[in-house]
Amino acid sequence: MASHRRPKQPSRARVTVLTTAAAAAVAISAQAANAAPSEKPSKDEVKAKVDKLYEEAEQATEKYNGAKEKQEKLQKEISTIQDNVARGQEDLNELRDSMGLAAAAQYRTGSIDSSVQLFLSSDPDDYLDKASTMDQLSAQQVESLKKVQEKQRELAQQRAEASEKLKDLASTRTELGKKKKQVQGKLAEAQKLLNSLTAAEKAALAAEESRASRSAADRVDLGNTGAASGRAMAAFQAAQSVIGSPYVYGASGPSSFDCSGLTSWAFAQAGVSIPRTSQAQATAGTQIYSQSQLKVGDLVIFYGDQHHVGFYAGNGQVLHAPRTGTVVRYESINNMPFQFGVRI
Repeated sequence: MASHRRPKQPSRARVTVLTTAAAAAVAISAQAANAAPSEKPSKDEVKAKVDKLYEEAEQATEKYNGAKEKQEKLQKEISTIQDNVARGQEDLNELRDSMGLAAAAQYRTGSIDSSVQLFLSSDPDDYLDKASTMDQLSAQQVESLKKVQEKQRELAQQRAEASEKLKDLASTRTELGKKKKQVQGKLAEAQKLLNSLTAAEKAALAAEESRASRSAADRVDLGNTGAASGRAMAAFQAAQSVIGSPYVYGASGPSSFDCSGLTSWAFAQAGVSIPRTSQAQATAGTQIYSQSQLKVGDLVIFYGDQHHVGFYAGNGQVLHAPRTGTVVRYESINNMPFQFGVRI
């Protein structure tokens, strides 16, 4: 006879858990269905974020420029020291030759007399300390030996200096690589935001910038302000000659520029050497804190950390290389936080 058992009923606790889980799932689904889709940032919001990223990229660019300038300076200094060491070694060899290197073979066999050993010694100080050896030398020989000692010390000092500068150069190259990555990271982030815009939005932004640039150019009035100096005017005219050239971080002409690259290049065309970075250019001349006293060709420094520089163009306008994605152009001085002018 078959056994009929009553089916096992689920426990009250298990029923409660299942019911709660089902309810939660339903609630989550309902929230997901009713949630408003995330809003795409507007063109102006994207522009504001991109401008901020470009500003941060320019800050990093000036630090990159500083590290690059230091690297180039160190390379020149090391090259000069190495040339001096090479020439000094030649002089030392000639001195030693004049003191009896023809007896080198005899010296190596140990048969040379003590006075010639002194001439050939790599450590003449040791011999000079010995009065008995000194007695064997003429005044001329002693003078020659002292010249050898002096040249050896000079070469040792130069080699030590070169070694320290090589360490500094290695550190500077590492710093340069870090700054370059920072700039590239900011630019990539900005480009990603720009890529999120539609073609129509990108065109609208470009049109806005073009109108602003044309308006600034129309307001430039060189006559009323006057030039800071003949050299400053020549530098300003050199900058005018490259209006429309693209901004490229780290570039200093002749076909592309960053902000301090433009100003340093332009002054170089006028026969004036100024530092490479905006921060260094800020201290390269007389500082002028009133905009009303600025003259055409004065440098204009912007932002609290002085990371941007351009030329004063008269009538409240500046000529500069603004940022990535733009070209050398005129712009209102009021578009950026003015710090002071610099008259070179």
